[in-house]
Amino acid sequence: MIIDIHGHYTTAPQALEAWRNRQIAGIKDPSAMPSVSELKISDDELRETIETNQLAKMKERGSDLTIFSPRASFMAHHIGDFNVSATWAAICNELCHRVAQLFPDNFIGAAMLPQSPGVDPATCIPELERCVKEYGFVGINLNPDPSGGHWTSPPLSDRHWYPLYEKMVELDIPAMVHVSTSCNACFHTTGAHYINADTTAFMQCLTSDLFRDFPTLKFVIPHGGGAAPYHWGRYRGLAQELKKPLLKDHLLNNIFFDTCVYHQPGIDLLTKVIPVDNVLFASEMIGAVRGIDPETGHYYDDTRRYIEAAAISAEDRYKIYEGNARRVYPRLDAALKAKGL
Repeated sequence: MIIDIHGHYTTAPQALEAWRNRQIAGIKDPSAMPSVSELKISDDELRETIETNQLAKMKERGSDLTIFSPRASFMAHHIGDFNVSATWAAICNELCHRVAQLFPDNFIGAAMLPQSPGVDPATCIPELERCVKEYGFVGINLNPDPSGGHWTSPPLSDRHWYPLYEKMVELDIPAMVHVSTSCNACFHTTGAHYINADTTAFMQCLTSDLFRDFPTLKFVIPHGGGAAPYHWGRYRGLAQELKKPLLKDHLLNNIFFDTCVYHQPGIDLLTKVIPVDNVLFASEMIGAVRGIDPETGHYYDDTRRYIEAAAISAEDRYKIYEGNARRVYPRLDAALKAKGL
């Protein structure tokens, strides 16, 4: 089985974006604020958006199951207040749940949190619990920068985040550390802000003792881990200067990287530098990079091609495709075993 841990609903029906635009307008003019009941999206509309997009690509490229969450750039936690974010998160999570119900063999949910700048992360716990306990979601997306590129929140190692971590440990779910859109003109959303955030999250963990307090907490750092694999010697050296344990002991029981790097040399580097037990297959398909690479003639996000071409063993390929996902996402493993898979 090939499990893609990084899927977003980037092809949601246009009605969702239209409703969101009305919600944003309603922040300034409360009389324009739409009700949740005004958003009408049928199962047929959901089927069409999935069957002609994600599911078609999965069949074409040979992946089986996608961990599916709301579109990352649409989270936009910097817009409005907590109530705006809570309503928006609930709507987006429900749509992902409906997709998983319509295609139970191909999709399983991961939750967007209703984060808001300056608001206690504990306020996210009710939505997190609803998604896990009622929808059967297996993970969450955690935005380390709800301000949208201005980084006003404390680092991930700060006790500010601890109530959320305690609930994650209790529910045995990992978090993909994933920012949303950037409203800072200095940082392009997918080309700079995403990669900056991945690197920043890794460094915040490196300089802290977070995992001493939460030894079973699991973070997935997407997009290949940002700069971390490419500058692995720098981070090993920094850990040494800071009198931290070796990285393999300090972080790699808790931090994992996905394969969304979109070229063969990147995958080759990732699988050479990072222990294979810490690499999980992911494509971010129909996401940030959708075009065809003129050097190869294949889609940049056809990630399976890179894994197949990597100089790794069949055992390691199994770990990347399936074994590691089952281990890092225990609720996913339980769900698959319940299906006899």
